[in-house]
Formats: sequence, structure tokens, C-alpha cells
Amino acid sequence: MGPVRRLRRAELPRDTATLARYLIGKILVHDHPRERIAGRIVETEAYVIGDAAAHAFRGRTARNSSLFLERGHAYVYFVYGCWFAVNVSGESPGVGAGVLLRALEPLEGLRSMQRHRGTQRVLDLARGPGRLAMAMDLDRRFDGVDLCSPGPLWLGASRRRAGTIGVSVRIGIAREVERKLRFFERDNAFVSGPRRMRA
Repeated sequence: MGPVRRLRRAELPRDTATLARYLIGKILVHDHPRERIAGRIVETEAYVIGDAAAHAFRGRTARNSSLFLERGHAYVYFVYGCWFAVNVSGESPGVGAGVLLRALEPLEGLRSMQRHRGTQRVLDLARGPGRLAMAMDLDRRFDGVDLCSPGPLWLGASRRRAGTIGVSVRIGIAREVERKLRFFERDNAFVSGPRRMRA
């Protein structure tokens, strides 16, 4: 993969939907004790201010407090008692909104990803938010981590320009279903969802 430059907070857009699009093609890095694990972000969803589908919609709680941190912090939560999901806070301090990281294209630490996921199938390692968190070995320990500061989990710039970015409705939600706040790299095999939502 080569050297990766850590993103500065000043580079992150100040609007959650814009941030969700901006993160396509950027790199999520976990400097794991065993080895570095990293992947290109190829699919995101924005959960914006006033969004009834957002965890922050009813206000701050102990569980979702990381969503209210300044943009560029991790919000990691447990879904349905089964798996974790990783988000990036998207607004000013005290304003709850964030970007769900839905899929990665593996770049480094492939064997670690395969071990964490219990599969050798590269396409399925981080395609979908639960698989992404598992492949990267991320859980509640990383909730609230500043992704723009020195630490084990961070966001990096990519030398490779993102391909054409597609936009669609979000996947697997029951509210605000018509809002087109899902962003993905078109025709990338690592994007989740049915084929019609990847092209």
C-alpha cells in the first residue's frame, strides 16, 4: 500500500452528507498489534441533522454520545446484539449526525482480515457494515476515538482517485427511506447490496 498520510480535520467537509461523499476513496487504517489493517472506503451512508433514521434523532444518550463529537470521531455501536458498525461523526461539537461506513476494499493486512472474518473469500471480507467492523477488528473499544489524531484507528488520504460516485437510497432502514444519502464507488465489486444498487 505504501505510505499513507493521515487526514487533517480541516480537510473534512463540515456537512455530513458532503462528508459521506468525500470519504469515498479514503482509507480506514487500524494499526493493529499484529499488523496494519487497511481498506479503501467504497460505500457510505449519511445520517444527517433531523433525520428520523439517525441514532441522534431523539437527542444525546450515553450510547450515541460520540455522534455529538466534532466531525472526524468514531461512533461504534452494537447492532441487533450481533455485530458492530463503524461511523464517523459529521458535524460541529454538540450536533448529532454521522456517516456509516458500509464497505471497504481491502488494501493491507489481508490475512488478519481473513482470520477475523473466518473466511478466505476476499470479496466478502468487508462488504457490509458488520463485516467491515469484524474484518478490521473494531468494537466498542474504539467508540469516541479521534480519527484525525495519532492513535491506532485513523483516516488516511489515498493516492488513487475514487471512481465515479453513485448515489442511492439507504439500505435496511424503515424511516426516511426515500432520502438519497448512500454513496458508493460505481462498479466496485466490494460495494454491498444487490447488483442494481452497485452500478
